[in-house]
Amino acid sequence: MKELSLYILDVVQNSISAGATRLELTLTEDARGWLTVVIADNGCGMDPEFLSRVTDPFTTTRTTRKVGMGLALYLLAAQQTGGTLHMDSAPGQGTTVTATFDRSHLDCPPLGDLAGTVALLIQGSPALSLRYRHTTPWGEAELSTEELKAVLGEEISLAEPEIFTWIQNNLSQQEAQLEGAAQSYEKPGRTQSHS
Repeated sequence: MKELSLYILDVVQNSISAGATRLELTLTEDARGWLTVVIADNGCGMDPEFLSRVTDPFTTTRTTRKVGMGLALYLLAAQQTGGTLHMDSAPGQGTTVTATFDRSHLDCPPLGDLAGTVALLIQGSPALSLRYRHTTPWGEAELSTEELKAVLGEEISLAEPEIFTWIQNNLSQQEAQLEGAAQSYEKPGRTQSHS
């Protein structure tokens, strides 16, 4: 996979397959260039034995094939930047996947289309309660499906094409503002301090 958003999509699809009805996707970037991605769900969880093998490519719950490369590749992507991948899980209590990446490292994949990924997840699983938050030293992008449903009412599906387009455009604008603020901060000769 060439973009972190695709790794995120794969992990979230695992959560949905594990019966998750609530999911929190949090990206936190610090001023030193480190990115932490946390995906926390309320799915069926894993027992300690399965959890210890879950990043092995030959460990999968899928019946359509005997390999599951997603988490193994996600782990490798994090490690190639000097980062880590850690998982916490228990049967009936959900799973939390935490990965760290040094964004300044040559081998760090770009973020990719986060807005499109989140919109696609919502459209594909409109009943999923999803909270997305991307925090940087320069600002924050966020979206909550519970808040959207409270405004729209339960009779309007988040999978409707107009709603999907609005979600994608709204998040794209928020992410573009974060990117613009980061680029302004990084301009040569410009000095700013953060407290």
